[in-house]
Amino acid sequence: MSEGRKFIGELIAECIAVFIIIVFGDSVAAMYTLYDPSPYKLAYWGVCIVWGLSVTIAIYTTGMVSGTHANPAVTLALALFRGFPWRKTVPYVAAQVVGGFLGAIVVYALFSPVIDHFALTHGIDRLHDGAAAGVFFTHPGDFITPMHAFSDEIILTAMLVFGIFAITYEFNTMAPTANMGALMIGLLVAIIGASAGYLEAWAINPARDFGPRLFCWFAGWGGQALPGPMNYWWVPVVAPLIGGVIGGGAFQCLLKPFMADRRVPDELSGN
Repeated sequence: MSEGRKFIGELIAECIAVFIIIVFGDSVAAMYTLYDPSPYKLAYWGVCIVWGLSVTIAIYTTGMVSGTHANPAVTLALALFRGFPWRKTVPYVAAQVVGGFLGAIVVYALFSPVIDHFALTHGIDRLHDGAAAGVFFTHPGDFITPMHAFSDEIILTAMLVFGIFAITYEFNTMAPTANMGALMIGLLVAIIGASAGYLEAWAINPARDFGPRLFCWFAGWGGQALPGPMNYWWVPVVAPLIGGVIGGGAFQCLLKPFMADRRVPDELSGN
């Protein structure tokens, strides 16, 4: 396979990975938000598990092709610390955002009648009140300011990328082996949501937030999506990128030097 064809396949895989995450993740957000009584209001862990398993399924589906970054914060951290080619970084991020946009289209196709009923029942609309916007993109929770959300997203994404680096490091003998890594990364996403999701809906992924937000801008939410109330749109974009660098760097500096490299030196292997 030519290098160009292989790279196109990687971009398609990254797009599909985020598409899968958004189709399942935003759909469970719709189930949580739009129905009364919601099946998840007293079972929030279920929302977290769906988001986490959507990441697991995305990895199992596309990992063989692209490695399933599925997150610009992960792509940036891999480029900085694990030799991912810089020339691929921007195209990967673009493909991830497109996947988020396309996933939001599917969620809207599934739930648009319910979204309209929700808005009508509550006497609100998309453009002025942001009706059902939380189905698609994140916003600060109760008592959380945008700047506090910014620091939260840095911390949570750092924890995510730190965990991913540890789980996927080939010489970490305590990490899950073979295909179990995908499940553990999904559980890590679920744990972050279960422990801190109410702060600002744990974006921890610029493509997960910006792709659906961009779709909503076109679909009638207008300024409620971009730039969003309190000009919030940039927070779940910039903060995870910073957090990813911190988390990846922390693993590289604090743990990796103490994990034995099991490779046989060339002089002993005869190569």
